[in-house]
Amino acid sequence: MSPSEVRPTPESGQEAEVIRPPSGLDAAVVFGVLVVLLAASYLLFGKDSALGPNQIALIFSSVVAGVVAHKNGMRWEGVSQSVVDGVATGLSAIFILLAVGALIGSWALSGTMAAMIYYGLEFLSPNYFYISTLVICALVAVAVGSSWTVIGTIGVGLMGVAANLGMSPEIAAGAVVSGAFFGDRTSPLSDTLNLATAVTGAELFKLIRESLWTSLPSLLLAGALFAWLGHPAASGESDHAMKNLAVHFNISLWAFLPLVAVFVLAILRFPPFVTIFAGALLGGVVAAVLNPQVAMDFVQDSDLPAPIRIFKGVWLALSTGYVSRTGEPAIDALLSRGGMAQMLNTVWLIMSALAFGAIVEHAGLVQRIVGPIAARAKSIGALLTSVAAVCIGTNIATADQYMAVALPGRMFGPEFQRRGYAPVVLARALGDAGVVTSALVPWNSCGAYIAATLAIPTFSFAGYAFFCLFAPLMTVAIGWFGIRMIRTAPDEQKSLSINDLPA
Repeated sequence: MSPSEVRPTPESGQEAEVIRPPSGLDAAVVFGVLVVLLAASYLLFGKDSALGPNQIALIFSSVVAGVVAHKNGMRWEGVSQSVVDGVATGLSAIFILLAVGALIGSWALSGTMAAMIYYGLEFLSPNYFYISTLVICALVAVAVGSSWTVIGTIGVGLMGVAANLGMSPEIAAGAVVSGAFFGDRTSPLSDTLNLATAVTGAELFKLIRESLWTSLPSLLLAGALFAWLGHPAASGESDHAMKNLAVHFNISLWAFLPLVAVFVLAILRFPPFVTIFAGALLGGVVAAVLNPQVAMDFVQDSDLPAPIRIFKGVWLALSTGYVSRTGEPAIDALLSRGGMAQMLNTVWLIMSALAFGAIVEHAGLVQRIVGPIAARAKSIGALLTSVAAVCIGTNIATADQYMAVALPGRMFGPEFQRRGYAPVVLARALGDAGVVTSALVPWNSCGAYIAATLAIPTFSFAGYAFFCLFAPLMTVAIGWFGIRMIRTAPDEQKSLSINDLPA
């Protein structure tokens, strides 16, 4: 980084903004405050820390980062604009999160979720439930290319099956997340995989092929652990749950129509928000046709005509979620969920985290830490270890998996090129460490989304998301052993600066 960075201001007649690079002390203070506050939040509030205390910690840390940026020459207008820009990058994820809330509410009302649980109890063995969940989510994620879509649809249903089988919800969530993120690493439809190719210049299908060298062993190791963790359910427990579901809902294969529609739209590459919200609306249609009495009972307003009661019930399920009143405590606890309103606390967490991430990135605080790390990496093993560490740190600091791919990719790209390593080597590492570890950070958009969707705190399932834990270790291991460290062809080697990389 140059001794100072000059940024022109848009207003005519104003002096250009001169921003000094942050010192090591600046970075240590900002990130130290963040770590201390987040640790205190977890110690004082436990699993409730994501319900507000973490947000306060992130906002206070953002203020500290803003003060440091202003000290180094950034105008307050620039600090404010960086926050606006940072939050704007997360608007797509926020709207997807709201759509998932609506989908869960309408699917609980329509009987789609009940049907998923019913047939899951019928066909999935408790002895192999965890590994079955891993395989199902992995296959579907490869087909649709979206971990969020898989987690928000069949992932929710599988969590219901786990609850009725007496399985551990934390382990079940780990299996769902592991399978879903395997698809993010190996599907040509994955947006994060395509981002890694854009940042590094790697060829897409070559990256998929090379990613299997780390993703497939990680999936197999995860599968072995999930198979070992399987255990039988209590006798008659699943039969009792199936009978209760069949009494209160019209269980039919037609209830899967919204699920099929979501997968078809995802494969056809419709935008995620459109795909998921269409599934939510179709769930409302299925509720009106398949389970109209459930919708009318949900409203509890006998003065309204039946069609209006059904319409109001669907509307409520989309906005505030469905509340089951079957009188069966297990079913009511399982199906009383969803609604856009239930996602607002997670939206608050994501916005707070993105604001902090934007300030530290614009102020150069992330680069201040990354630069010395890259400079000390002499071997390819050390270099890949540095990439993994920076990706994980960026997920923690900026709360965004896209930033954890793009920023390290741009910063390490010239070094990989200088040493003669093919772009696919860096791109593989970015996915293994930048994409999958985003699920393990509670305030990251991915970690917050999963916790809100599956109703399991991030720290509770993180230890069982085996694929997400193994993948970064695998990419570091093959670096130290020199496996698949592909070299650039001599005629492709050239001098490259950071400005040559895609924005």
